[in-house]
Amino acid sequence: MNIKRFLFASISVFVFNQVSDAIIRGVLLGKIYGELRHVWRSDMTKYMWLIQLSSLVFGFLFVFIYSKGCESKGLIEGIRYGALIGLLMNGVVIANQYAVYPISISMAFHWFLYGMIQYLFYGVITALIYKPLTLYQGDKKLNKELEI
Repeated sequence: MNIKRFLFASISVFVFNQVSDAIIRGVLLGKIYGELRHVWRSDMTKYMWLIQLSSLVFGFLFVFIYSKGCESKGLIEGIRYGALIGLLMNGVVIANQYAVYPISISMAFHWFLYGMIQYLFYGVITALIYKPLTLYQGDKKLNKELEI
């Protein structure tokens, strides 16, 4: 595993997560979120550190899993990976939240849609940053992962 690229990709996914969540939840879904106010903790801001910590852990795990299965196919691999992990994580979570919490189908749909867009970008970011070093042996192109 290339530690430098792993750390850079993980932190980049985390930063994108924080920025995109702020835009999605604070701007795009701000009005729709009004329907959830009655189920939120009254002291929710006290636990924001936990949300940020879990997002940081997510960034590291997302890139770690990618690094273990990386096939050196570039951007397309990142999109595929983001879509699959997005369907696994986002699809299951949203379906469960719709079943458990009193949210509208519109809220569930928007969560799913914006969540999938986020996961696709996570995959693209990871693929662009965590890519194997391209080496050449004569005319032959080799993709190798160097340990650092």
